[in-house]
Amino acid sequence: MMGLIFDMDGVLYRGSEPVEGAGELIRLLRGRRIPFIFLTNNSTKDPSMYREKLLSMGIDVSEERIVTSGLATRIYMEKHFEPGKILVIGGDGLLREMERLGWGVVGVEEARNGEWKDVKYVVVGLDPELTYEKLKYATLAIRNGARFIGTNPDTTYPAEDGLHPGAGAITAALKASTDVEPLIIGKPNEPAYEVAREKLDGVDEIWMVGDRLDTDIAFAKRFGMKAIMVLTGVNSLEDVERSGIRPDLVLPSVKELTGYIKAKLEEEG
Repeated sequence: MMGLIFDMDGVLYRGSEPVEGAGELIRLLRGRRIPFIFLTNNSTKDPSMYREKLLSMGIDVSEERIVTSGLATRIYMEKHFEPGKILVIGGDGLLREMERLGWGVVGVEEARNGEWKDVKYVVVGLDPELTYEKLKYATLAIRNGARFIGTNPDTTYPAEDGLHPGAGAITAALKASTDVEPLIIGKPNEPAYEVAREKLDGVDEIWMVGDRLDTDIAFAKRFGMKAIMVLTGVNSLEDVERSGIRPDLVLPSVKELTGYIKAKLEEEG
């Protein structure tokens, strides 16, 4: 049995605009009972928030099918780390995930009062409200011995008007100010794969559908998945030619993937 993992930004939608054919593809998979999940490196929303966003575009999926890098970070920390206070740089989704740990989150106000000294973990994702002050306290905490964790390595993310700075740009700034290498959870790394594999338990062959060579396609290649690249997001055919990372299949968008899957199902009978 095959199963599919979809990236979201640049694959199913760009910003708040759905990619043509995304809804039809999901309906096909559900109708044929083909397992699938959505795996995004964007941690600004949690699964419930992404479900609402997808519903607004006519795509109806349960929260259980949605995995964010924030969720993967929480699961990894629960499994591997001892409880300790957390300083978060990120959006509401990541903040919610860290609050669910129940270890205590140190905000800017608390940091101003010196509580950055008690921080055991600095967790960094995409933060649309990033300030110098947040970077300052994160730097102080990491230099004081706090573990530096990044939700994902994406230096950019695709929006309607082009590419915006991503979480990787923020972790790069903190790496420069601390000389500390972060632990990165999201694609193309193993913690994200562990969560996705659990969600697709019983699947023999996994197809990874993404728009980024350095995360989605590298992720697929690293863990033996079929790598399907769509051209509605970050990378182009020219990038493929320049890169040493080779997708197994390149399609204009997920709209064409619907026809590809139908043909494969007919071929298999």
